[in-house]
Amino acid sequence: MAKISAIIACYNDEQAIPYMHQRLTDTFKKIKVDYEIIFVNDGSPDKTEQVLFDLVQRDPHTLAINHARNFNSQMAFTSGLEIASGDAVVLLDGDLQDPPEMIEEFYKKWQEGFEVVYGVRIKREAPLLMQIAYKLFYLVFHKLSYIKIPLNAGDFSLMDRKVVEVMKSFPERDRFLRGLRAWAGYKQTGVPYLRPERMFGKTTNNLYKNINWATKGIFSFSYVPLEIMTICSFLTFLLALIGIVAQIVLRFVYPHTPQGVTTVLVVILFLGSVQLVGLSVLGQYIGRIFEEVKQRPKFVVKSIFRNQADKFKL
Repeated sequence: MAKISAIIACYNDEQAIPYMHQRLTDTFKKIKVDYEIIFVNDGSPDKTEQVLFDLVQRDPHTLAINHARNFNSQMAFTSGLEIASGDAVVLLDGDLQDPPEMIEEFYKKWQEGFEVVYGVRIKREAPLLMQIAYKLFYLVFHKLSYIKIPLNAGDFSLMDRKVVEVMKSFPERDRFLRGLRAWAGYKQTGVPYLRPERMFGKTTNNLYKNINWATKGIFSFSYVPLEIMTICSFLTFLLALIGIVAQIVLRFVYPHTPQGVTTVLVVILFLGSVQLVGLSVLGQYIGRIFEEVKQRPKFVVKSIFRNQADKFKL
């Protein structure tokens, strides 16, 4: 019998966890597979840790990892991948926006021979502005990336054990899992689904986090920003040559051509803005290099709850 591991990244999800657990259990029993449910508490400030401790004591199929602080969802999934033992692994957000019932469709595709099955958001229940922003990001990212990452596909997916081992081998600390998943290759397919709103609480996403998320993906899987700066430098050089030639010609044709500070200010501001944009692009790449060369651990595990009364400290 095949075994499937479900990894759930949790942050402020104490109310959603029991529902997630029940829906996952019902789904796994429905498709008649062996299973394990791994909750990763990514430094939640609420009562998530206590809720998980009580839940683990009641169900031998469930275990929980507690991080020492919040390391972000990518590290939470990575933490779960390190101990998952299933023949396939499913990644889900703990807020129930990734419907556990979709695992049945993922499982069918896996049985057909697909090694990666990801959810494709055909529609998300979110404000119109956010929907437009997400669609724009995926479109831009798809065009800029040197790896063709599926449009509107997040972390919600099922991966075969072969793919999981590849994902575990990546040394990156600044991770963009859906990009790494696409980079790994193998036979992949998508399953459309409607992404609902959070069942409980308020989203922790905001404009800053979404911008940071977008830049993480683009600068991790694209050289286009650097190429754009190269093109801009050539264009600026060309404009400068045109301006020099035009100034010389005008001095001969119209000796009394007006000379003022406006043109000089415009040119200085233009060149200065190009230089600052170039420095910011370089800074993004250098910052990521700096983060990688420090070789810090990807995350810190405070404790692991298994189906016993004690906490297993690492």
